[in-house]
Amino acid sequence: MSLYFPIAEMSLNVLLLLVMGGGVGFLSGMFGIGGGFLMTPLLIFTGVPPAVAVATEANQITASSVSGALAHFRRGGVDIKMGLILMAGGAMGSFTGAEIFAYLNSIGQLDLLISLAYVFFLGAIGLLMLWENFTHWLAKARGKKSRKRRPRHPAWIHAWPHQMKFKKSHLVVSIYLPILIGFMVGVLAAIMGVGGGFVMIPALIYILGMPGHVVVGTSLFQIVFVTALVTYFHSVNTQTVDVVMALVLLTGGVIGAQLGARMGYKLKAEQFRTFLALLVLGVCFKMGFDLFTAPDELFSVMEMAR
Repeated sequence: MSLYFPIAEMSLNVLLLLVMGGGVGFLSGMFGIGGGFLMTPLLIFTGVPPAVAVATEANQITASSVSGALAHFRRGGVDIKMGLILMAGGAMGSFTGAEIFAYLNSIGQLDLLISLAYVFFLGAIGLLMLWENFTHWLAKARGKKSRKRRPRHPAWIHAWPHQMKFKKSHLVVSIYLPILIGFMVGVLAAIMGVGGGFVMIPALIYILGMPGHVVVGTSLFQIVFVTALVTYFHSVNTQTVDVVMALVLLTGGVIGAQLGARMGYKLKAEQFRTFLALLVLGVCFKMGFDLFTAPDELFSVMEMAR
């Protein structure tokens, strides 16, 4: 059954969207990822305009992150103070990213920026995951056990001014660091339509030195508000948020996440990372390939913003 989406100005098969949402939700439940960095490219591959794909996926991430944030909050896994400061930086970043998004959309260069951003980040993430798997396999083949050490923040962090104490995370860091991290994630959320967890979580662990039991919950807490702001800015600036499409994707995603969570207990961690790395690199290759191939329509008509 096809449904016309007026924001995207096209008809799409509802079953296809449900399968896409379910597939990404399955991976989210199995790997513990947000899935935005996979769903947005998939929407683009089906013909959805990149601007609509980015804004719509930000809307979906807002809804899907609420349940995860609440679950972590009930278990005491959210540092509210740190989350609010990250959110302050994220609000500034989402506004900046939305303005860049609107400007590039007005001059017709937005599609190129989105594609380049995904090729860069997906390529980097996929290669790092494969390298981690390779080193783990090599150490295992040599009979060595990899030792897990708790990451500690670098010594230069103590030189930053305006140190603040975070009791929940047992940290004393400069207030400017989480603001800067939140700002960067806000820009990425606005331009790429992602929650930014693939940047936020490593930054909180390896730069700030946050303990693992509060990292995911704190990241989800700020993602809810940042992606909500991104959705608002896109709806006001470019009118590219398709709420109906987001609801269809979210429906499939909720079902897929439950199935993925159950499947996750049956696979080994090495199989998780290898499969996900190959999938990420496959999407990266497809988007990079599209950058160097001639489009079906060499010319298009658009209304330039005044």
